[in-house]
Amino acid sequence: MMSYSLSAACCWIILAAILAALPSRDNHWRRAYGLMALGGPILVWVYLSDGVIWGLVFTLAMLSVFRWPLRYFIAWLLRALSRRAE
Repeated sequence: MMSYSLSAACCWIILAAILAALPSRDNHWRRAYGLMALGGPILVWVYLSDGVIWGLVFTLAMLSVFRWPLRYFIAWLLRALSRRAE
């Protein structure tokens, strides 16, 4: 039987897929912020109740959903680090 945390994680992934399919005027950024706020506690819950392996699986699933925000964050981080090095 699947734990409640994994059930919540699967529901989060389904919700993310549904929200991505709906049209948006702001390129889904408001929805992404909401999903991040909801997904963070679920991610911690999965790590605590189901262990590292399932936590990493859900982390990879979250990263695949947030690939554009992740790219923007990495670009911002690299710019900040290169400015600091100068």
